[in-house]
Amino acid sequence: MKTDDFDYYLPEELIAQVPLKNRSESRLLVVDRDTGEKKDDKFFNIINYLNEGDVLVLNDTKVLPARLIGEKEDTKAVIEVLLLKNTNNNNWECLVKPAKRVKENTIISFGNGLLKAKCLSTGEEGIRTFEFIFDGIFYELLDKLGTMPLPPYIKTKLNDQSRYQTVYAKNIGSAAAPTAGLHFTEELLQKIKEKGITICYITLHVGLGTFRPVNVEDVTKHKMHSEFYRMNRETSDILNNAKKEGHNIIAVGTTTTRTLETIMSKYNEFKECSGWTDIFIYPGYKFKAIDSLITNFHLPKSTLIMLVSAFSSKKIILDAYKYAVDNKYRFFSFGDAMFIQKNKK
Repeated sequence: MKTDDFDYYLPEELIAQVPLKNRSESRLLVVDRDTGEKKDDKFFNIINYLNEGDVLVLNDTKVLPARLIGEKEDTKAVIEVLLLKNTNNNNWECLVKPAKRVKENTIISFGNGLLKAKCLSTGEEGIRTFEFIFDGIFYELLDKLGTMPLPPYIKTKLNDQSRYQTVYAKNIGSAAAPTAGLHFTEELLQKIKEKGITICYITLHVGLGTFRPVNVEDVTKHKMHSEFYRMNRETSDILNNAKKEGHNIIAVGTTTTRTLETIMSKYNEFKECSGWTDIFIYPGYKFKAIDSLITNFHLPKSTLIMLVSAFSSKKIILDAYKYAVDNKYRFFSFGDAMFIQKNKK
């Protein structure tokens, strides 16, 4: 299976640069998982495709203002640091630009010394591990000094930082938003509950995998970085009961999907647990946890389009993407959504 098999043509003007004024007014492409049948709709009508008894699973991770701009203490060279993963207390795995300027024991200063980072170790592809040195509360300093780590394909400044958070974001720790969830409003979630659909939450802190391209020819040779996940007892009970009673489990986003599939693969049931996952889902994978998937439109040749192709088929998904391009859907983080639904036989 070749990485190039998951390529598609995307005009640059279809990459959404700003979020819509109203989250739920984005377009929704509904695709039958098995037949590829397509229907155009609006996201606020997602409720029409959910049935009483269904379970909607959301990722409640909260994005860190994880992009910091500082300078080396010795040379004053400007360095950009993107926090990816908290490894131990005040130690963080980070993505650094320009990485060649940052060696072991390099000290970077942010906010005139309010926050400092000492490089403990160097890795490949711009990865560095830092110990952060500060007085006070780390996350308060991040709020003051950091900015939202918008993906590189978004060139427009985000005036309202909250628009890169879901309305239900709770557990801080992500380097990127679980973007399928950006379409939900409080009002829409309330209507979904009133229809008799259960909403529950998992946490997966989105890390390096979101930023890392697949740059090997053979898909199976790609190595995913690990990301932290957690499921509580309430969610595991809800999901196990849904499986037992034959109700549909709808994952909101690839991050939710990866968490649910990781747990089900490991335990053969849903379970209160936490850990690190590097699961890589591509065509040939047999899904064990979910029945339908709400997702955004993903980058060509990315692990995310591979996951979505595995859930349906590469032919159906690439056909749907071509349809979305032809009909000028908006793509990527601030773009429109796709609902890949279970065939109603």
